Amino acid sequence: MKRALFALAAVVVFLSGCNTVAGVGKDVQRAGEVVEDAAKKK
Repeated sequence: MKRALFALAAVVVFLSGCNTVAGVGKDVQRAGEVVEDAAKKK
């Protein structure tokens, strides 16, 4: 369930992000922060 939710969130972030390389980099960074926060909660 958590993987499906994370995958959905990642798709939303990528689809709603800026269409430039810098925008994609920021989106990837945000996704990484979400994963890091989830790991810290365990």
